[in-house]
Parts: sequence; structure tokens; C-alpha cells
Amino acid sequence: MTERDTSRVSPPGRRVVLAEVRDRAIEVAECAAAVDDPAAGAVVTFGGVVRNHDGGRSVTEIEYVGHPTAGQLVAEVAADVAARFPVDAVAVVHRVGTLGVGDVALAAAVSAAHRAEAFEATAELVEEIKRRLPVWKRQVFPDGSHEWTGSA
Repeated sequence: MTERDTSRVSPPGRRVVLAEVRDRAIEVAECAAAVDDPAAGAVVTFGGVVRNHDGGRSVTEIEYVGHPTAGQLVAEVAADVAARFPVDAVAVVHRVGTLGVGDVALAAAVSAAHRAEAFEATAELVEEIKRRLPVWKRQVFPDGSHEWTGSA
């Protein structure tokens, strides 16, 4: 936004409160709780969930394998979004390892004074993570075959 927000009594916090890659279950609610801020009038969350299909084929599970720098890159993307958007707090976690259908692979939350700012920042956060994260995905199909694809 180019106009100054006159409704605020203090500038946006622009804090990164959680940014990591982990090998255990993640929940969107954890990210939402992490971005809690009394100045925020909006909290937007995103949950990227393993679905049971891709490209017209059934999928039974997915394995994510991350480069050793994946956690650092997640933190960089979160910091960039926090710096570029008038948000109060940003949280994002990507999971690695074997995930089943319905498991959360990417959880994110952004708090901001207004919904438009929170939606815009969350969309940018997710797109940048998907575009830049050095994580590879192995999809397993019901017949036991699998395929690897680049990045999350």
C-alpha cells in the first residue's frame, strides 16, 4: 500500500515469529497462534495439504526431501515478506519426510491491521516459498510406482 495507514497508533511490527523446515507434523493453528498481535485486525492462514491425486493419477503418499539450506531460505523469504508488506507478524513452516494424504506440508499465517494486507502478504509468502524452496517431492502411486518433481 502506498498510502499511510492513519488508523494505526504504532507502525507495523514486521516480525518473523516462526520460519522453519521440520520433519514432524505441523498445524496451521500453531502458525495462527504465533502471529497473534493486539494491533492486528486480520489473521490470514494457509494450509497446504497433501491431496490424493496429481496429474490425473491417484497419490497415496508424498515424501519431501530438503536441501540443508531449506530452513535458511524459509527464514529469508519470511523476512522479505515482513519487510515489503505492512504486516505485524509472519509465521511459516514447511515439512519434510513422508506425509500421508491429508497431512499439512506447508503452514503459514500473517497478521496485519487490515485484511487486504494480510491476504496479499500471505499469498506472496506461499508463492515465494513454492517458487524458491530447495525441496524435492516424491509422489507414490497406488501401484507402488513413484515420481520425483522439483521443489515444493
